[in-house]
Amino acid sequence: MEMERINDNTIRVLLGNEDLAERGITVLDLLGNHKQIESFFYSILDEVDQDHSFAEDAAVTFQVMPSQSGLELLISRSKDENNDDADGADADEDSANVPDFIRQQLNELDDDDDEAVDEGGFIDAKAADQTEVVIRLASFEDFISLAQALRLEGAASNLYTYQDRYYLVLTFYANKVAPSEIRDQTAVAVEFGDKVNLSSDVLSEYGKLLMPTSALETGRYYFKK
Repeated sequence: MEMERINDNTIRVLLGNEDLAERGITVLDLLGNHKQIESFFYSILDEVDQDHSFAEDAAVTFQVMPSQSGLELLISRSKDENNDDADGADADEDSANVPDFIRQQLNELDDDDDEAVDEGGFIDAKAADQTEVVIRLASFEDFISLAQALRLEGAASNLYTYQDRYYLVLTFYANKVAPSEIRDQTAVAVEFGDKVNLSSDVLSEYGKLLMPTSALETGRYYFKK
């Protein structure tokens, strides 16, 4: 872990994948419960600010920029040492939005990747007939293995968690992929999980969306074997 004091109000922390692993955290965990993530960020602040002079009597916010090698964390405090309750509320709101912010960062980084991207983001879904396939995966490792094996064409992929299991929703668009290609790509997917009769509507309502639109590409990009 590397730490740099940019100025009196900002600390820059670089955490490599090994640093995250030592702390039992992965990039995927950053998409989860915001209370757990907030606790992790404050533990990092405690490590780099052992005398607690930085955070004392000041609202602290966190900005996260994930990358393939780990993540960069910017820790900032209010320049006004006399923060009122409204400032504290704003800080709580920022912390609550951390997972959504990280999702946005992951998507932006994924969009910058020059390799082939799952085509869901480029297809006019409303104008195309769709075939939906839902794959239940026993573990996140199975999802990573599937992401390495399956290069989607004419489809979008969304990864959910639901009842302590992972579900990958593959949405094929008829104007982009032939029925035979759907069968072939589905055949690859079921080598790593089970095809189930569970709709994306149920997963969207009762599950948690971890990776939208291009889950397979995101998995390949950030979790290489």
